Amino acid sequence: MLEFARWKYILIGVVLFLTTLYSIPNLYPKDPAVQITANRGSTIDAALQARVEAVLKAAGVVPKKVAIEGVNLMVRLPTSDAQTLASNAIGPALGTNYTVALNLASNVPGWLQAVHARPMSLGLDLQGGVHFLMEVDQKAAIDKRNEGFVDEIRSVLRDNQIAFTTVNRTATGIVVELRRAEDLGRAQSRIGTSAPELLLTPDPASANRLLAVVPAAEIKRITDEAVEQNMTTLRNRINALGVAEPVVQRQGGSRIVVEMPGLQDTTEAKKLIGATATLEYRAVVDGNAVAARDSGVSPPDARLYFMRELGVDGKPRPILLSKRTIVTGDQLVNASAQMDNTSGTPAVSVTLNRIGGDRMFKFTQDNVGKLMAAVYIETIPDVKMVNGQPVRTSSVKQEVISAATVQGVFGKEFQTTGLTNMAEAQQLALLLRAGSLAAPMVIVEERIVGPSLGADNVRSGTQAVMYSFLFVLVFFLFYYRMFGIVTNLALLVNLLIVVAVMSVLGATMSLPGLAGIALTVGMSVDANVLINERIREELRNGNTPKSSIAAGYDKATGTIYDANITAILGGVAMAAFGSGPVRGFGITLIIGILSSMYTAVSVSRGIATLIYGGRRKLTKISI
Repeated sequence: MLEFARWKYILIGVVLFLTTLYSIPNLYPKDPAVQITANRGSTIDAALQARVEAVLKAAGVVPKKVAIEGVNLMVRLPTSDAQTLASNAIGPALGTNYTVALNLASNVPGWLQAVHARPMSLGLDLQGGVHFLMEVDQKAAIDKRNEGFVDEIRSVLRDNQIAFTTVNRTATGIVVELRRAEDLGRAQSRIGTSAPELLLTPDPASANRLLAVVPAAEIKRITDEAVEQNMTTLRNRINALGVAEPVVQRQGGSRIVVEMPGLQDTTEAKKLIGATATLEYRAVVDGNAVAARDSGVSPPDARLYFMRELGVDGKPRPILLSKRTIVTGDQLVNASAQMDNTSGTPAVSVTLNRIGGDRMFKFTQDNVGKLMAAVYIETIPDVKMVNGQPVRTSSVKQEVISAATVQGVFGKEFQTTGLTNMAEAQQLALLLRAGSLAAPMVIVEERIVGPSLGADNVRSGTQAVMYSFLFVLVFFLFYYRMFGIVTNLALLVNLLIVVAVMSVLGATMSLPGLAGIALTVGMSVDANVLINERIREELRNGNTPKSSIAAGYDKATGTIYDANITAILGGVAMAAFGSGPVRGFGITLIIGILSSMYTAVSVSRGIATLIYGGRRKLTKISI
């Protein structure tokens, strides 16, 4: 009666091998590091490495290693304090040609990385960093969209030759006043076709006045889109900074939580996440841009800009653009990278709204074969101390991210070509699509978690889990004897599975996650106690040892499933509807309960069968 299928042993062996393999990376702690990334066509090479080593030596900082890793130069440091000193020394020395960011460098061997094995990510509460709670200005987002509706209504009336006096915003909506009352029906029809989001009604107080109201559902959609676009923009900016394992998630209707583990420079973080950006398309003006740069004098109808890449002289390449903009980023709807069907070269497909499409059509109609440039403009806020008082300032960065030839007449949809590779096309599409904040944001809460506190949290949390696990092992060993050993082995496998699965999923381990692991150990204990007590009950009823073991597992399995499924439902609710620590606890709980069910019901039975199964005759068992 005490049997266990061979394929189940094979499955246990496979699970044990894979979980051990994918748990090993957690034995390699990450090094505090300073990551250096090239900007504006600068290069990461041996000369830069030697320069950085000289800067560190002059600052009295002794690194563990300075080496080129991938496309970045990584400076590994022994402590977090040395990491901060190194960053403060390297940043000013390299200037704006390089981005210097605090990071955590992995020590996982290459053979483990080859099978995509990686350690669990540590949350802000375990490794320290910066936490911001930001609120999106909903009124600014709605006002911006209403201004777009006003421009669109004016454009529709002009295109359809409907005379109007004013189109103005009010506290309740948009008022459209026509010159002739007989045009009211036609204006309502044309505006409704162009802007179906608006609710249009004639004004009972005036025969030639039309009222346009943005419905509540549309206001909610505008707000949601502003929050989502700001989240996308923040993720892109933080990834560009090189922060390890950042967290950008929505909280409530209009707030965004930004956590940057490992980052201690709050000034740089505020510059990064508070910057606003926009995009402009301008015509390229013929002229000697180099002479304009050297003399500081540009043609009357042009302004001097600079390309993102460097010229042959090692300086940013100058270019002359028209003072008049064709369209701006406010009129951009979407952008995606793709291959041009005609030339087979990388391109970016751009979609504009109605107003932008009309302006682009009129421009391209008269400028086929000429160059058009995309200008990326970013305003970066800063705080400087003047006479001991903080003064808010800002700096504006403008650069031309592409300049391509107009191949034909187009309107709201067109392609930007002339790109060197698909990577450049994807980067350009990313800047076009998510380079700007949809609405301003205000930092309503700011917290800094020091690395020493994170280390204490890791130590305390790990000790809590280990002590609870050791207490359980000792209890089972003395109380259930041989079956205590069986149970302990199953619990070890359970813990191994939890660590491996969380590492593979890329889950972020936080203090609530550690609490979830400790709780799953307790849940696994409950399952094993049910099995062992059921076996004891069968023995007291006079059954043979082998039949008692088999009956104990068979009869306890249903109860274990019932008890654990209800707990899993609670974990699913926390993971689905919670955020931050609550969600992390829920995910850890789900993984732990599923693994505890498998180890208690299957793994421990397989071990018991190896010890007591087969043809051997048993008169008693140690339980």
